[in-house]
Amino acid sequence: MPTHNPPHPGEALREDVLPAVKMTVAGMARHLGYSRGQLSTVLHCRAAITADLALRLELAGLGAAHVYLAEQSAYDLWQARNRKHPAIERLDIA
Repeated sequence: MPTHNPPHPGEALREDVLPAVKMTVAGMARHLGYSRGQLSTVLHCRAAITADLALRLELAGLGAAHVYLAEQSAYDLWQARNRKHPAIERLDIA
């Protein structure tokens, strides 16, 4: 379990991928057949990378879908573990 806050995968897309392929958010959205607004919310870490977006990125040759989803899952799980939760008792499994 990571002890540090893993980065949101949208951050890497914004900081590394877009400049590498010399595309704007609007250009990448058009290329992927995705709305600019939806892509922007992912790139600014306000929305999760969905399986659909991960697959579109893979089809565009920008990495493996399962890697994007694993990064998103690690981010989400860390966030969940570091939020306040009600006291939940463990169940005994017979």
